[in-house]
Amino acid sequence: MPVRGIGMGVPSMTVEEAGLNEFWPVLVLLGVVVAGVVLTYGVARVLAVRRTALEVAPFSGGLPPAQHAFSRFHVRWYPVTMVFLAFDMEMVFMYPWTLVVSRVGPAAVIEMFAFLAILLAGVVYAWREGALRWT
Repeated sequence: MPVRGIGMGVPSMTVEEAGLNEFWPVLVLLGVVVAGVVLTYGVARVLAVRRTALEVAPFSGGLPPAQHAFSRFHVRWYPVTMVFLAFDMEMVFMYPWTLVVSRVGPAAVIEMFAFLAILLAGVVYAWREGALRWT
């Protein structure tokens, strides 16, 4: 025996009909997304230039490259990158903080100094490990 809808103004339909009708928009959207991805990959494959990475020299201001583009970076660049990210994250959080510090009050100032203390601990660690030396 089919279960009918309950309530005033609700059209009666079976559970099977209600479940199928609810998922049609989702299935249509999924089909559109899959078709869009397939179309994008197809257009990229048709319009792609047939070259390997070794045939195209990297552009360096018109000068011939000193080393291959796939060469590895020296290990000293990774701590420098971490120090840069520490300062970068500081600025990302400080600009919005300046807008809300007057509304929030002393709690915002305390939280910012705690955040800066954590970043300073990372910079001191990098300095102690020699990440800021270039020799």
